Amino acid sequence: MKHGMISGAVAIVPLALGAAVYGFAFGLLASQSGFPWWGVGVMSVSVHAGASQIVAVEQFATTGTVLGAVLAAAALNLRYVGIVASLSQVLDGLPLGRKLIAIHITGDENWALTMARRAKSPDVGAAFLMGSGLVMISVWTASTAGGALIGAVLPDLERFGLGFAFTAAFIAMARGLWRGRGRALPWAVAAAATMAAISFGAPRAYGIVAGALSGLVVISMMRRITQRGNRLGKKGRAAS
Repeated sequence: MKHGMISGAVAIVPLALGAAVYGFAFGLLASQSGFPWWGVGVMSVSVHAGASQIVAVEQFATTGTVLGAVLAAAALNLRYVGIVASLSQVLDGLPLGRKLIAIHITGDENWALTMARRAKSPDVGAAFLMGSGLVMISVWTASTAGGALIGAVLPDLERFGLGFAFTAAFIAMARGLWRGRGRALPWAVAAAATMAAISFGAPRAYGIVAGALSGLVVISMMRRITQRGNRLGKKGRAAS
C-alpha cells in the first residue's frame, strides 16, 4: 500500500527523534526520583503518554501520593477523548483487537501526522497510523528506559539544571498545541482555574484537574455558540 505501515514508520522518524531527546531527559530525572529503569520502561510502554508520565513522576516525587499522580496524569490525558473520536473513520472496519492496539499506540505526534497526511490523501488510514505509532512507542520506551538506566549511575542531575527538562518539555508541547489568539480563551480560563485552586491550598494535581475541566467546559461552550451561529446564518440565507 502507498500509505501503509512502512510509509508511516518512515514519515514519523524526524518527530520520533525529537521525542527521544526529552524522553531521555525524562528517564534521567525519573531515575533520580527513585524509579528503576525497568519501571520507567514498563510505564512508557503501558501508559505511552509523555506529558502524563512527566507529571505523574514529578507529582509522586514531590508528594509521594499515588492518587495525586494518577489524577494529574488523567487530567492531561483528557484530550485523548477527542483524539480517539477523530479517528472513527480511520479505524472503521478494523477488528476490535487491532482498534485497541491502534488507539494505544496513538500519540500526539503520529495522530497529527496521520490527520495532516489524510487531509491531502484520503487513502491514508489505519496502516499509516499504526506504522508511525509503533515507531513512536518503541523510540519513546527505549529513550526513557535508557535515560533512567544512565541516570541511575550518574550523580545528582539537578545541579546541572536538568530539572528544567520537565518545564522545557511542557513549554514545547504547549507551543505545538497553540492555535492562535482566537483560541486563547480556554487556555486563559484553564490557567486561572489552576492558579486559583493552588492559591486556595489545593495540591497541584487537583489544580491541574480543575484547569483541564474548566478549559474543556469553555471549549464546549464555544463550540455550541459557533454551531448556533452557523445555524442562524443558514436560516438567514435561506430566508433571503
